[in-house]
Amino acid sequence: MSSSPQIAERSQSAAQRVLIVDDSAVARAVLTRAIGEHPNFVVAGVVNDALGALAFLENQRVDVVLLDLDMPGIDGLTALPDLIAAGCGARVLVVSSSCAEGASATVQALALGAADTLVKPGIGTHNGRFADMLAERLSRLTDPVVQGEGKAAAISGPMPETIDVVAIGASTGGIHALSQLLRAIPTDFRAPILVTQHLPHSFSPYFAAQLAVLANRPCDLAVDRLRIRPGRVIVAPGDAHMTCVALPDGTASVRLSRDPVANGCMPSVDPMMASVAMAYGARALAIMLSGMGRDGVDGARLIREAGGTVFAQDRETSVVWGMPGAVVGAGIANAVLDPPTIGRLIASRARVQP
Repeated sequence: MSSSPQIAERSQSAAQRVLIVDDSAVARAVLTRAIGEHPNFVVAGVVNDALGALAFLENQRVDVVLLDLDMPGIDGLTALPDLIAAGCGARVLVVSSSCAEGASATVQALALGAADTLVKPGIGTHNGRFADMLAERLSRLTDPVVQGEGKAAAISGPMPETIDVVAIGASTGGIHALSQLLRAIPTDFRAPILVTQHLPHSFSPYFAAQLAVLANRPCDLAVDRLRIRPGRVIVAPGDAHMTCVALPDGTASVRLSRDPVANGCMPSVDPMMASVAMAYGARALAIMLSGMGRDGVDGARLIREAGGTVFAQDRETSVVWGMPGAVVGAGIANAVLDPPTIGRLIASRARVQP
C-alpha cells in the first residue's frame, strides 16, 4: 500500500477529496495527474489494493473513491459494498478496462452501488480526452447544483387502491436504487413494470438479464408491438424511447420511437410516462429514481394530472438528486422515500391485483 499525504497539500475546504485505488503504478500516475489538472478536486490518497483502501477510510474522509476492478487479492467488485460502507457517503466511481462498451462488469458494479463507471485510458480509447471525461464524471457526482430543489416530504395525498402499471425512470445511481426497490416487491405483485434507465444500447441486454434476477420475474428488452403482460418487467432499449398504447381488449402494448425530445435523452423517461398517463390514467404509479437533470418531470406531471400516483427517491439515498428532485420541486410527488420503502409500499398493494 502507498499513501502520499503531501499529495493533498493544495487541498482547500471547497475541494473534493479523491481516493485512488489501483494496483497499476502507471494508472495511479495517470489518475493523479488528471485530477491535479482540475482545481475543484484533490488527491487525498493513493493505495494499490482494496485492503489498503479500507484501512485508509478508517481514518480519512473522502468524497469520491476511484476504484479499479481487476486487482490481485480482493477484486473491486467483491470489495465494492465494503468500500461504500466504509466511505460513509463517498461516491465510488469505477475506473477500469473491464467497463468497456457492453461489459457485464459495468452493470454489476452499478447494481452493487457504484455511482458511475469510466473505461480506463488505453490505446484507442477516449482520444486523449480522459482527463476531461474524468473531471466531468467527478463534477456530476459532487456538484451540488445538480442535486435538485424542493423540500422532501413524507407521503401526501391518498395512496392508490389499485396499481395496473409501474413506470420507473432512472439515470446516474439509478441501477443500485432499482435493485433495492425490486428486491422488496414480491412475485405475487402482478402489475407490469416499465423501466427507462439512461444506459448505452450495448449494455441493454445484460441490464435486462440482471433485472430479471433482481426482480425474480421475467424481464423483456422492449421491441415494437411487444404486448405488456402481467408479472413482467420491460426495459427500454438504449437506442429508442419506450412508450405504450392502449389496445381495444383493455391491455396495452409497447411502441418504440426515436424522435428527438426536448431534453436530448435517448432513451427518455418523459415519453414513457406521458404514454402511461394516456393508457392507464389513475391506475398508474410513476417512480423517479436517482439521476442527473430533469428528464421525466413532464411525464410524471401528466400521470399526476390523470389521477395517478408519483413517488420520488429521497435526497439522502440518491447519488444525484436531479430527476427525483425536479419531481419534488414541481410539487407532484405523492411520496419521497428511499427505494426499499417504495418497494414495500408497492408490495402492500400486491394482492389487490386481478
